This record gives sequence, C-alpha cells and structure tokens, in this order.
Amino acid sequence: MTFGIDRLGRRTIGFFMEVGQISRLQWDILRSMNRLLRDRHLVIEQMAHIGVGSLPLVLIIGLFTGMVSSWQAAYQFQGMISFSLIGGAVSRAIFIELGPVLTAIVIAGRVGASIAAEIGTMKVTEQIDALESMAINPVRYLAMPRFLGAVVMMPVLVVFANAIALFGAFAVANFFLDLTPQVFFGSVERFFQTKDIVSGIIKAIAFGGVTAILGCHIGFRTSGGAEGVGFSTIRAFVLSSAMILILDYTLWMIIF
Repeated sequence: MTFGIDRLGRRTIGFFMEVGQISRLQWDILRSMNRLLRDRHLVIEQMAHIGVGSLPLVLIIGLFTGMVSSWQAAYQFQGMISFSLIGGAVSRAIFIELGPVLTAIVIAGRVGASIAAEIGTMKVTEQIDALESMAINPVRYLAMPRFLGAVVMMPVLVVFANAIALFGAFAVANFFLDLTPQVFFGSVERFFQTKDIVSGIIKAIAFGGVTAILGCHIGFRTSGGAEGVGFSTIRAFVLSSAMILILDYTLWMIIF
C-alpha cells in the first residue's frame, strides 16, 4: 500500500515537472523569435522538410480518407436519407475532423518522431554541448525553426488534405453511387459554413505546435545512447498522438 502511494506521488511530481519543462521550452522558443529574420534560412529549411516532404503521404491519406468517408456515409444513409446529401455530410466531416486530425497524426509519426530522433541523437553525441560551447543557443538554433515550420506548414497540409479528400469522396459518389457533380457539390455548397474551414485551420495550428514542442522537449531530454534515442522516438509519437486527440476535443468544445 505504502509502495503504491509512493509510486503515485513520484509519478505525479514527475508529471508536473515535465509540464513545467515544456512550458519553459515554449517560453524560450517565443523569446528566440526576435532572431527570426536572421535565422529565416533555418525556418525555411524546416518548412520544406515538414511541408513539402510530407505532402505525398498526406495526399495519399487524404484521398483514401475521402473515399472511405463517402462509402461510410452511403452505408449509413441507405434507406434513411437521400444520397444527394452525401456531399454536404462528408465535406463537413472532412473539414472539421478527418482532415485536421488524420493529417496531424500522420505528421506526428513522420515529423514529431523525426524531431525527437534528430535532437536526441545530437544530445547523446554531445553535439548540443558543442553548440553551447560556441555560444549558440540550442533552443534558437534547433527548436524555434522546427516549431515555426510545423505551425506554418500544418494548416497548408490540411488544406491540401481537405481538397484531395473531397475529390476522393466525389469520385466514389460519382462512379459507384451515380451522383452527378451538380448534385454532389451542390450539397457541399448548401451545407458549407465558413467556420468549418476556420475551425479546421485553428486545430491544425494547435496540432502542429504541440507536435513540434513535444518532439523538441523529448529530444532535449534524451539520454542512454542509441537505446534512449529509440525510446524517445516512440515516446514523441505516442504523446503527440494522444495530445492531438485531447486538443481536438478541447478545441471542439471551445469553438462550437
């Protein structure tokens, strides 16, 4: 009994300590932005890595997400509601939920884990110590460009994912359900609301920020050589994915 209470206490203290460390890292990143113009080449490099490098995967995920959403909507509407409403139902689900969340989870796996692995490798090989010895702030040089790159490029990727997902949904509705473009996109236009797009973009910004912050934090705290880098990579993906879903619910309650 006593051992269990002690363990719970240590876990609780460790949790709040880590929250404090993440908050401090976020503050240090914000302070480092006064050097943004001088370090713009670092930010552009990360934007290319996060955005352009992830685009093919995001497009594939978005296409099949839209296609399966259209089939699922048709299955649920069968015998209950006219298929002419599939466009509006699928588009709202894509814009609000499926596009931002699935894109963010894909980026968490590709980029969040990559950030943790890169910075973690630099940590265990003492490259970060070398940066500090040369009076280079590791947060400014490593964390700030990755954070801004993720925050800027995540909404762009979500827009591409939404567009290709809507195309995939229309392709299924047109070829298999005999819905004409006028009927499908007429339904999309009828039920479209600007706040659906805006809410998805807001979610994307938050998801990009939390993915980059957690990846950087876990990378800076890596220890234990190659095994520690592997553990940090897995932990970055798991925590990022969990926080994306938690933020998704939280932002839904705030926005809607």
